[in-house]
Amino acid sequence: MTGTVQNNIITVRQGDSFALNIEVKDKCKPVDLTGATITMQVRDTVAGNILFGIEATPVDALNGKAALVITPSETSNPVGDYVTDIQLTGADGSVNTIFPADVNKIGTFRITAQVTEV
Repeated sequence: MTGTVQNNIITVRQGDSFALNIEVKDKCKPVDLTGATITMQVRDTVAGNILFGIEATPVDALNGKAALVITPSETSNPVGDYVTDIQLTGADGSVNTIFPADVNKIGTFRITAQVTEV
């Protein structure tokens, strides 16, 4: 599963799978994700239409670990840059945007060109 996360940009090749591993901490201590949800939406930059939305799978909820599994059906959209964010909704109903971490940035989901098509 390939892809990269750098600053506020998630990059994946068109048609590829990518597991985005998430580790949530507060002041260097793991956040218990029991009862929480982590969701990601990717939207086009023109009309704001949702290309896809996914929910994270807990990996080790007590230690703040989860994974967003992005499949070829999500990455088969046209090559280009889209807007995204990842939000954590706590068991208490609180909502926090965890990506991008910089509140002054917009998250980018970039799909790059592929050569081999299946």
